[in-house]
Amino acid sequence: MHKLDCFGDICPIPLLKMQNEIETLASGETFQMVVDHSCVIESIQESLGKSSLIYEIEEVLNGVWEITITKP
Repeated sequence: MHKLDCFGDICPIPLLKMQNEIETLASGETFQMVVDHSCVIESIQESLGKSSLIYEIEEVLNGVWEITITKP
């Protein structure tokens, strides 16, 4: 699984990186993002909520999230 490091990036940079990564995914492929800003989580949930992508968000440390995204 590919890991996309967005640690320290603020909106909209992680969202743009995510969209670029999604474009390269084949069906069934997964990647993971690491982010450390809560505003990024809100933007990603809003964006992915409108898509057919499968995603899971987990706060692995206080203020650090891992987002796993799979293209069905």
